Amino acid sequence: MFTALSVSILLTAGAGPGGAPFFDQTDLFTAGEGDYAHYRIPGIVATPKGTLLAYCEARKHLRGDWGQIDIFLRRSTDGGKTWRQRQHLAIPGRFERNPAAAAQKLGKEGETTFNNPVAIVDRKTGAVHFLICAEYARCFYLRSDDEGRTFSTPVEITAAFDAFKQDYPWRVLATGPGHGIQLRNGRLLVPIWLATGEGGHAHRPSAVSVIYSDDHGQTWKRGDIVARDPDLANPSETAALQLADGRVMLNIRNEGKPQQRVIAFSADGATKWSPWQRDPNLPEPICMASLQRLSDAGPGTKGRILFSNPNNPSGRERKNVSVRLSYDEGKTWPVVKSIESGPSGYSDLAVGPDGTIYCFYERGAIVNQQYQTRSLTVARFNSAWLGAE
Repeated sequence: MFTALSVSILLTAGAGPGGAPFFDQTDLFTAGEGDYAHYRIPGIVATPKGTLLAYCEARKHLRGDWGQIDIFLRRSTDGGKTWRQRQHLAIPGRFERNPAAAAQKLGKEGETTFNNPVAIVDRKTGAVHFLICAEYARCFYLRSDDEGRTFSTPVEITAAFDAFKQDYPWRVLATGPGHGIQLRNGRLLVPIWLATGEGGHAHRPSAVSVIYSDDHGQTWKRGDIVARDPDLANPSETAALQLADGRVMLNIRNEGKPQQRVIAFSADGATKWSPWQRDPNLPEPICMASLQRLSDAGPGTKGRILFSNPNNPSGRERKNVSVRLSYDEGKTWPVVKSIESGPSGYSDLAVGPDGTIYCFYERGAIVNQQYQTRSLTVARFNSAWLGAE
């Protein structure tokens, strides 16, 4: 039984990111707390000042992705050693049930699904931008200018998604999940997926694209569609990273075979995406994954990027959340280290200003032969523990 207490496995007490290896874990959200059956869909970002924001979905029921779901956030200002009490990020108003969900008898009348929270750190202004979806049908934008202490009044940006309907008649929308990115030119970029809603759980068939903002979140626009079913079997949750050469790489969840992650590239992160291709180095158990840059190349420094997901090359079971490391901008992944060998699912990565790595992930258990998330846990470690050069 997991508790909210910190579970620490300190290899060397007090070691810094560039020193001796260290690794510890802290459970931030535990199933059953606060009248919620469980917590899912983790996301985490680190601001330039070192503040950590860890956020998630709080689900009243175990029955799936529809029903009463709320969004919560916790903050740390000491590098993840301690965490403030949770904050509820609420979107006021009345929300109709998504017709695609109602048609499949998903969720209940009187309940509202708030889903897929995504934060983007703005290194140009110091703001934290935040997107939250409602009923997989509408999307709202919030902004914090005080390191996540408070957020602005939500503004609806569903119009950016409506612009897709001329190419893709979606009835279900979702951002991320995880975190968005800011390109070197200041562009804010968030991967998204869309579904027409007739298939399983109203999340299929589906397509993947991005939305972006060139004015620090004031307005949002759609990008080109990157992949869609049936060309690629149900592409959905996607991670983004800007490469050293300026291109943006998307790393896409999908349900195709062989069970491998799919990648695509764009010069501007929004248009003219390359044809998608499978990455044989990255197994795909049909689960969320995350990308994060650890370091840029420089004098005496290698360019390094991180990837996390359940490392299960032989099956679909969600287990063995692991972090991989690439020295060649994602062409190969020679380093892999397991964080949670047992049942474990979604994960998101962040890197603090001092180089500390954070993996916020779902730690689970098998109940009645099915996977269930028992806690959302932050693993905190340095590059030495990972075995990075």
